[in-house]
Amino acid sequence: MLTSNSQAHLSEAVVSPDSRSIESQRVTVIEAGKQEKQYWHDLWSFRELLYFLSWRDILVRYKQTVIGLSWSIIRPFLLMIIMTFAFNKVAHLHSGKIPYALFVMAGLLPWQFFSTALSESSMSMVTNKDMISKIYFPRLLIPLSAVVVSFVDAMIGFAIYLSMSIFYHVYPTWRIILLPLLMILTFLPSIGFGLWFAALNVKYRDFRYIVPFIVQFGMYVSPVGYSIATVTNPVIRNCFYISPIAGIIDGWRWALLGQPLHLTGFSTAILTSVAVLVFGIWYFRRTEQQFADLI
Repeated sequence: MLTSNSQAHLSEAVVSPDSRSIESQRVTVIEAGKQEKQYWHDLWSFRELLYFLSWRDILVRYKQTVIGLSWSIIRPFLLMIIMTFAFNKVAHLHSGKIPYALFVMAGLLPWQFFSTALSESSMSMVTNKDMISKIYFPRLLIPLSAVVVSFVDAMIGFAIYLSMSIFYHVYPTWRIILLPLLMILTFLPSIGFGLWFAALNVKYRDFRYIVPFIVQFGMYVSPVGYSIATVTNPVIRNCFYISPIAGIIDGWRWALLGQPLHLTGFSTAILTSVAVLVFGIWYFRRTEQQFADLI
């Protein structure tokens, strides 16, 4: 039989919740005017989803394919051969003491990463429309995962460059230690333009036909197969640096091959890349709330 004291103790034990279970629960407080802050907090909380989305896209790209991973090696290698023939043998452009094939490959590395990230991220929202319409998560993670997958292809291209560097006996100098900073700089316009095109593709479905043309046109406008130094007109030469990828390509060749660096053009590329990233995030966030209805 329970005494009055034991009954009171039992009642308190039943009613009082476990403090450890309360601490383990995650509480989300919605406050007016705090939406933007909460969004970036959610972006960090869902960081593991970025890993799973990227890993899924990598598996989808290379699973049940005939060429598979070899395509990431064949594509830049074929582009290098075509551009070397077109600009060196046909147009008679030269790269000094540097083998022209290696010169082209050094320019293809950042361009291939940028163009692939732009193409994949622009279609990423439409491709994942079922996820967007059914569950909540920061939509920014979807185009970011496409950029991460493009980074994997860029690393494969860099391995090709190292093999060619050994073959031609042209080895990088101390400047290669700055290559990670150049890679981060390449990320900025890739993410910025990718977010912008991804949002536009949700609103205007026919925009997917424009992106391949922009990528193809940009490859010839950007100094991938040639050097901007070959352009004699200073006005036209400075116009090239309006595109941030032009200065970034010069930076990669400076780090890998010791080519001269146009400081004004490279500085312009840094400022333009930051501006493109900020604008891309702003436009994506502005239209993000309409994605579930439009897609």
